[in-house]
Order: sequence, then structure tokens, then C-alpha cells
Amino acid sequence: MRPDDWHLTEDVDEFLARAGDFLRSRPALHTMPLTVTEKLRANGAAAHGAEAPVFGRLELGGEVRATFYQRTPSGPLSLTGVTREQADLLAVRLADLGHPVPGVSADHDSAIAFAEAWQRHTGAAPTLSRRIRLYRLGTLTPPEPFPEGRGHTVGEQDHEQLVRWCGEFVDTVGEVPSVDADSWAGSRFADRHFTFWETPDGTPVSMAAVTSMVAGMVRVDPVYTPAHLRGRGYAGAVTVEVSRAALDAGATDVVLFADPANATSNALYQRLGYVPVTEWAGYDFPRN
Repeated sequence: MRPDDWHLTEDVDEFLARAGDFLRSRPALHTMPLTVTEKLRANGAAAHGAEAPVFGRLELGGEVRATFYQRTPSGPLSLTGVTREQADLLAVRLADLGHPVPGVSADHDSAIAFAEAWQRHTGAAPTLSRRIRLYRLGTLTPPEPFPEGRGHTVGEQDHEQLVRWCGEFVDTVGEVPSVDADSWAGSRFADRHFTFWETPDGTPVSMAAVTSMVAGMVRVDPVYTPAHLRGRGYAGAVTVEVSRAALDAGATDVVLFADPANATSNALYQRLGYVPVTEWAGYDFPRN
């Protein structure tokens, strides 16, 4: 293999030994690979089951310039920022290997660059599947008026309520698969740190969670309020609660994703002090 090329591995420790500094250099933009690789590193094979993930890094002149990970062969590539030339180099490398690429997720320009390159080299026409917006917290600004109540760190006694709300959240946003008590341990929510917002009488009315801190970065995900309790400021209150706790714990980058089509949530996050960083896009490719 040429030194200036995309290098692939199934060993997360090997990948992080070479690409870790690159990922940590821009923690907000690299929120997904940072959290995913840390989970895989910490949990080992238990984090991904029978199908090993694949990691890739682009080295040019002895420096890592871009990376990707693919959690399973049936999942999309999650790609850091690339130029058109770098995307083309990756498409050629994967196509030559016969590596399955069901889709790609990246910042808007990088996703388009890879989708077009993959179509050139394989004939697979991309279909836009998702748009999402990345925010980073600037100055935290609690909403006015602020609803009465308090934050409550979710404990074991809250597990049934937590699983039910996460299932409702997944169904609301159309994620697949759904979440229930049986699938909880393998879900993306199992390693989150959750907080409920409670009314003064102790009734939970909203929830938010954050990822574990990596490179000074935490990501708020998810935020959910049951439909019949919306419009009362609870989502803003619990988002402020987890954001402030992250800052108090030493986070330097607090980020979150929002659906750009949801004007309500985007307006809320911006009122709380979250600033748009970039647009994200996902493309699917037809399966052979």
C-alpha cells in the first residue's frame, strides 16, 4: 500500500493510535467518530456484536487528513470532511476492494463529494436520505420565563420510564429499530447520561441526555418531551440543565444535532445559545 493513501483496519486501537490526534483536533466537527470509537474502544467486541466495524484514515505526507468508520457492513460510512479528490481516492479504494457501501453520512459538501465519486466508480445512484444540522454551544442562555421545577439525574428507579420515553422518541423521529426493555442494552441510549425535568411535585415531564466526555466534547442526545406536555418550556429547561452540567464538568465543546426542517427545535436551541456549525447530509446507495 502506498504511504499516501486510505488505510483500513478493523482494530480500533490501531486506528486511534494513528488518527486519535486528528479527531481530537476538531472535537465539535468530529463528535460522532469520537464518541463511537471511544465506545468501541471501551467495550471491545461487546460494543458491536458479531460484525466487526471498519475504520479508515487518509494519510498524506505522514499526516492524517481525514477518517471514516463503518459500524457494520450494512451501515453507512461516517466520514469526516474531505475534498473531492480525497473522496474520489476513497471511492476508488473501496470499489477496488469490493467493500460494501450502503450509504454515507458527512458534512453536506463531503457527503456530496463521496456520493458523486461512488456513482462514478460503481454506477450506484445516490438518494438523499437525511439532512441534519450541527450546533455548538456558545453562551448558555436560559429561557425566559423559566418553568418551575428541577432537574433529576435518572437512576435505576427511573429505568422503566426512561425506556418508554426513548421508545416514544425513536418512534416520533422515525428511527429504526425501535427501543424497548429487551433491546435497551444494545441501543445507542444505553451509555447515555440522562436527566429528567420534574415539576415541583416530582412528576417527570421531559428528558435530555449527554454522551460521555471525549476530548472535552459532549453531545446532547436525545431531547424529548411527550406530545401532551409540549409548549410549556420543559425541553428548554432540561436542555439548559444538561448543558450547564456539562460545562461544570469541564466540557469545552457542547454540541447537538437538530432536524433543519423542525423550526421549533432549531429556534429553541438558538435561543439557548447554540450556534449552527454546519449542515450534515446522508445518502443511500442501491444494494446490488
